[in-house]
Amino acid sequence: MQAAALLVMTALAGGMGWLTGAYLEERSASGQSENAGKTEVAVQEGQEGNEPDNESLSSIVALDPITTNLAEPTSIWVRMELALVFEGESDPTLARTIHQDLFAYIRTLRLKQIESASGFQHLKSDILERARIRSDDRVKQVLIMSFLYE
Repeated sequence: MQAAALLVMTALAGGMGWLTGAYLEERSASGQSENAGKTEVAVQEGQEGNEPDNESLSSIVALDPITTNLAEPTSIWVRMELALVFEGESDPTLARTIHQDLFAYIRTLRLKQIESASGFQHLKSDILERARIRSDDRVKQVLIMSFLYE
């Protein structure tokens, strides 16, 4: 009796999954045909009269990985790989200075500050703020390529 009920429930679940998949596939196919013309128009509008000016170009500088322990607990190690997005041409000397400043900052962190998602967002904004202050707003963005702690 239980085996029959299990078999019926399995068949119903499989049927519902198949119907849902067919329904979603049908909706996505119709959505693609509606958006096809809009994408083409947007590309054509974007090409008219837009020539890149050299002042808006950015350059990316990958920093050496930062590997250090945290302030508390000292047994936790952190490894970060960062890249700086400079407005205009990059400055390798300035990038090394920012790297050393960020290295010193990361050594002051506590695990409780960075172990949650909101803590990671605060860390990211703090790193960007430090890089902008050190570079007199020449750094537009700090890319976190990897962030590990153990």
